[in-house]
Amino acid sequence: MSEDKPHQNLAIIGHVDHGKSTLVGRLLYETGSVPEHVIEQHKQEAEEKGKGGFEFAYVMDNLAEERERGVTIDIAHQEFDTDEYYFTIVDCPGHRDFVKNMITGASQADNAVLVVAADDGVAPQTQEHVFLARTLGINELIVGVNKMDLVDYSQNDYDEVVSEVKDLLNQVRFDTENANFIPISAFEGDNIAERSENTDWYDGKILLEALNGLAPTEPPTDAPLRLPIQDVYTISGIGTVPVGRVETGILETGMNVSFQPSDVGGEVKTVEMHHEEVPRAEPGDNVGFNVRGIGKDDIRRGDVCGPADDPPSVAETFKAQIVVMQHPSVITAGYTPVFHAHTAQVACTIESIDQKIDPASGEVKEENPDFIQSGDAAVVTVRPQKPLSIEPSQEIPELGSFAVRDMGQTIAAGRVLEVNEK
Repeated sequence: MSEDKPHQNLAIIGHVDHGKSTLVGRLLYETGSVPEHVIEQHKQEAEEKGKGGFEFAYVMDNLAEERERGVTIDIAHQEFDTDEYYFTIVDCPGHRDFVKNMITGASQADNAVLVVAADDGVAPQTQEHVFLARTLGINELIVGVNKMDLVDYSQNDYDEVVSEVKDLLNQVRFDTENANFIPISAFEGDNIAERSENTDWYDGKILLEALNGLAPTEPPTDAPLRLPIQDVYTISGIGTVPVGRVETGILETGMNVSFQPSDVGGEVKTVEMHHEEVPRAEPGDNVGFNVRGIGKDDIRRGDVCGPADDPPSVAETFKAQIVVMQHPSVITAGYTPVFHAHTAQVACTIESIDQKIDPASGEVKEENPDFIQSGDAAVVTVRPQKPLSIEPSQEIPELGSFAVRDMGQTIAAGRVLEVNEK
């Protein structure tokens, strides 16, 4: 993995049966990101099961074990290189995981590939994912019209799906003028890494070209350090080692840091990455580090580490824009579900519903509505039931979004507009 290329987080979104995993497997395979012996092993297994050619779909399943990358790395993150970028896939196997990963996933996706099956078109989850992508500030969508092999590479079927998807994207104000709609088969490999003979009617970019053509994202190194803690370990000979991913800013040895909301701090003694000591870590790096004077019981998962002179915000209340995705009845003031923000999970009360927003246009539909329900977007005031460190998404987007869960499902997604600090 060449570190000198710019990095992008890429979400692969779309309905669960439209071929996302196969596409991820195919991308990893075509970019040489899957070791050859793994492919061979899958080929053999596939042939034994009479499923020759199916190795990509479950390249995915075994990759996790293949990459012994230490405890800190979320299994769902796969990486691949193109000529222009190195990508981390925020892969979202199931719908629920998708919502959670995409919103609180250690990585906020910069761009997304929306997978829509040519034989099925826009499905309910397709709409939800597009809506979420919009709310969460994804800049650019590449649309892969997948499973072209199942419709005999018909231009007609492709055109129909494209116009359906364009309608959906226009509803939520995504730019469709410059978007790429690429006829692909993740299974057969058409128009992923090489132009396909089967779609001689298509003259646009193929998938890897479109990925190379994404606008570069500005790495958030100039923002203050924000490092949400995933776990806290005790390691003999070193002591207490918090582990997490640098979201913004720089972590350096010798820095004075503060952990919020635990409200403790000290000097960074060592920083370790991939089992080696390093002098500094940047956004995207998974690190373990040791801070002078910090014990195992002083800090916990969900704390955020930042500079002592610019510590992470702790919210007394915060204003947020949310999108309600599914709720069996209605949401009213006083509702207290669990908010998942970065690595924190805190019960929070929706104190007031301030505005109902038209999700398509972003205009205010109603001031102080009595309730909101599935499909609504709203601005709400939220009071965490115990201390929670979050940031306005305009200032630090990486710590400004959250998922709202209740009854075992993701009820809503949102981003923080302003924080009223403790």
